Amino acid sequence: MDKVVASAEQAVADIRDGASLAVGGFGLCGIPSVLIEAVLAQGAKDLSVVSNNCGVDGVGLGVLLGAGRIHRVTASYVGENKEFARQYLAGELEVELTPQGTLAEKLRAGGAGIAAFFTPTGVGTQIAEGGLPWRYDADGAIAKSSPAKEVREFALGGADSREFVLEESIVTDFALVRAALGDRHGNLVFHESARNFNPVVAMAGRITIAEVERLVEPGEIDPDDVQLPGVYVSRVVELTPEQAADKRIEKRTVRASSAPIPNQEA
Repeated sequence: MDKVVASAEQAVADIRDGASLAVGGFGLCGIPSVLIEAVLAQGAKDLSVVSNNCGVDGVGLGVLLGAGRIHRVTASYVGENKEFARQYLAGELEVELTPQGTLAEKLRAGGAGIAAFFTPTGVGTQIAEGGLPWRYDADGAIAKSSPAKEVREFALGGADSREFVLEESIVTDFALVRAALGDRHGNLVFHESARNFNPVVAMAGRITIAEVERLVEPGEIDPDDVQLPGVYVSRVVELTPEQAADKRIEKRTVRASSAPIPNQEA
């Protein structure tokens, strides 16, 4: 089945108001920036987004956030976006903070058809006991907080028993991911650290849309090299060379060089 669509705009055309989106990337590494911009242009609003983080101001998911199009965010890290903090503290945005490994497993489990799982992460904290502020009101009081979760005791491998908290899996209406290489059947390969959240995000979407930096024909990717099978991918968008080369860095840190500056006139 040829899953390639003509444009990012066509690929996201059916994302409706109030839809839930799982979005790949870590910081700005491996984010589906072209698809995000297409969602911005398409106009869908009141979106519920699941992603490791929400981009930065004006880049990645930050463009949807800045346009007031995101209603709720489930993420593990939100520290690089001033507009995110402003909206959250002003009561304009609902935020569910989730431990990073737990978030990854919630997405993977959703894609694998597993309804929930037990993990020791968060036991003895507000993650398990409830009370984390999800939304504030305009006066800064907590308007909505996280509920308590089931905690049970298990013994693993003959070891002393310990407590585990029940976490429900995540399945979203759509998933947006970016891959370095893809074929027309939707088989994907990610470049190094851009593999981050992209595979599990793709698994969690009922309709998964992948933007690929290079498109090849079926059979050109060795089956052993496929990092996400095409069964999880519904649509493929081929990027232009310019789009594929547009990759941002959250923070560029450099140090002064101790080497002498060469004589340009020599």
